[in-house]
Amino acid sequence: MGLTEDRERFREVGETRREDLAEFISHGDLGGSDPDRIRIPVKIVDLPAFEYDRRDAGGVGKGGDGQPQPGDPVDPEPGDGDEAGDPGEEGGDHEYYEMDPEEFARELDEALGLDLEPKGKQVVEEVEGDFTDTARAGPRGALDVDEFFKRGLKRHLATDFDEAYVREGLFVAGADVDDVFAWARSEGIPVSRAWIADAAATLADERGEPVAALDRWESFDALDEGVDREPVTHRIRREGLDSVPFRREDERFRHPEVIEKRERNVVVVNVRDASGSMRETKRELVERVFTPMDWYLTGKYDAAEFRYVVHDAEAWEVDREEFFGIQSGGGTRISSAYDLVEELLEEYPYSEWNRYVFAAGDSENAGSDTRDNVIPQMESIDANLHAYVETRPGDGAANARHADEVESAFADADDVAVARVSEPDDVTDAIYEILSTEASGDGNAAPGGSAAADGGERR
Repeated sequence: MGLTEDRERFREVGETRREDLAEFISHGDLGGSDPDRIRIPVKIVDLPAFEYDRRDAGGVGKGGDGQPQPGDPVDPEPGDGDEAGDPGEEGGDHEYYEMDPEEFARELDEALGLDLEPKGKQVVEEVEGDFTDTARAGPRGALDVDEFFKRGLKRHLATDFDEAYVREGLFVAGADVDDVFAWARSEGIPVSRAWIADAAATLADERGEPVAALDRWESFDALDEGVDREPVTHRIRREGLDSVPFRREDERFRHPEVIEKRERNVVVVNVRDASGSMRETKRELVERVFTPMDWYLTGKYDAAEFRYVVHDAEAWEVDREEFFGIQSGGGTRISSAYDLVEELLEEYPYSEWNRYVFAAGDSENAGSDTRDNVIPQMESIDANLHAYVETRPGDGAANARHADEVESAFADADDVAVARVSEPDDVTDAIYEILSTEASGDGNAAPGGSAAADGGERR
């Protein structure tokens, strides 16, 4: 088998496995897996294999030198026949592929084209990184010499000036120290009056006459036209630097950067309508949507916690085993579930936890409960994503408006998803609708697009 054929077979194997994954989610036995080990039935596909060239091994007949002669019978290879043997005791494990949640998440990303990159929130460790931070205090051995020199040089450049040019101002006819100082300042020259006074005194001593009597220039304008002021940088390049005036406040000491390691943690609150209208078929559709998403988020995050809430007209918390099977005969008031969700999430501050609220039902709700209560509750509960899954195998009741009302209220939100499932073949589309909404959002906004300040709770 050539290299091209090998690649083609491996590609077929990958496509087959993704098809098996989608088939498993929509129609497979989800109960055969647990949160840490997912068993997915797979089609048996022969992988490419290399074989030795056996052209020098001789024939299979009884002729001399191992070469067959005309008329010789051909003996079968041992074990090739249909002879009786002991029945096999091995199970069909070779027909299942086992994967952990991390691999499941990667496979689902590949199968559905998802791209969810969880954000770390809770700080679990602070470590020292490179010495890139600086402070005004520290041990002498940590002095940042380069920074120290640059600060001193910067001050030198800011305070240096062309002394010969300023001294020339003393030769303007009739100009005294105050006149020269005013002129220098108007030219942006950082010179002090004391320096000019010292220069004037020196010139008066050297020439034996007052500075006001020095009349080389008629005016300061004439001086500006006759003398070019040399930039400080040019003079430094020509003459170099004898010294740099360092000060204590120029000192900076290197410190290691403090790096916060954040755990990518998540809490998922799954909510399900358990009223009398939620028959077995609807409950199974909820399980087919929620179970793979639980596995997916477990694989995506470093730590994942799951809480399960069921409701009719009232809400209560249950364990996972009860969640998908429990049924009551009561009515439906979805807001009761969100009251409990808000209470549960107090244990998981939004500044420290990624939070998902996934609800499912047949869209039946009492009166105006969705508009008056549920929608405001969804707006007030900070979460990476709110989702509602409508399970309606047949025509819904007249009051089955919850999904439509939620969808209308949050039409412009990038952190609210509504999905509809009427049969198992809709499951993977629903999962994509929900998870792709989270992947496309920033994961830190409250419903309606309002960002939570500083990653904290929005109230």
